[in-house]
Amino acid sequence: MIEIIGLISPFFGLIALGFVAGRIAPHPVSGLAWLNVFVIYIALPALFFQLLSKTPVEKLASVGFIVATTLATFVIFAIGFAIAYVRSGRDIPAATIQGLGGAYGNIGYMGPGIAVAALGPAAGVPVALIFCFDNTLHFIMAPLMMAIGGERQPFAAMARQVFLKVFTHPFIIATIVGVGAAILGIHPQGPLDQFLQLLANAAAPCALFAMGVTLALRPLKRVPPELFTIVPIKLVLHPLVVWLALGLAGPFDPIWVSSALLLASLPTATNVFVIAQQYDVWVERASTVVLVTTVISVATVTLLLTGLATGLVPTHPFLH
Repeated sequence: MIEIIGLISPFFGLIALGFVAGRIAPHPVSGLAWLNVFVIYIALPALFFQLLSKTPVEKLASVGFIVATTLATFVIFAIGFAIAYVRSGRDIPAATIQGLGGAYGNIGYMGPGIAVAALGPAAGVPVALIFCFDNTLHFIMAPLMMAIGGERQPFAAMARQVFLKVFTHPFIIATIVGVGAAILGIHPQGPLDQFLQLLANAAAPCALFAMGVTLALRPLKRVPPELFTIVPIKLVLHPLVVWLALGLAGPFDPIWVSSALLLASLPTATNVFVIAQQYDVWVERASTVVLVTTVISVATVTLLLTGLATGLVPTHPFLH
């Protein structure tokens, strides 16, 4: 466990550093704008492209893996939504945010850096695939459920909104371009490769620091009772369901299974707070969910990685 703690502590340390900086430095959250632009539009897309463009094409066509992980995430959303729907008195918008709180992990900012560091470069491909399809799922479910629960909008307008969110997202564009480069055998060489690698190396530190600052600027005001449901759904049930789904659909490469379990165990994405703000629903409590799951995940992610490293958590639940 000491090795695992030493491996992932720098990543959570960067979040803590950003949190402290956000509390000490008297700057508004808008001061992060250009750093977020660098992370979202430049550094992380460069990382995804570098990982995918150098991957053998046959590894990118794992339909069973994609279906299993995406379906597992949808099941978690449905469970979280159903519990919140009953508890909130059939409030669909609020239940949607709570469902996302349990299913939408921080697979963009935290996922690539931690997965590649803990599991090696081979983890980059499953991470990119899960990111692409899980985000597509969330980009569809959020506007769809908000439209059902609130002011209805024409189907064509909603479909256009979903299409634009999916296919203009820089991470997904980078994934598509990276897969295309792998298929065509195009691999950047020399200075261009070094430039892209430099950007890719900057992705995790900048993303995690920015995440810490963002959390610091959204202080915890109160603990909503829903937290006692959402936290175990996100940090325990989500990786458990992914593990069982991959076991039923597999077997798969152990690194791919470990990558999927790691991503499922990550805390709630800051995008859940952004979506809550966009629809003006459950905003303060969404911020609390992001903060609390991030803090608790220091322990749960460490335990999961230790279990995977020692064999206590086998990569296939039904084989001995």
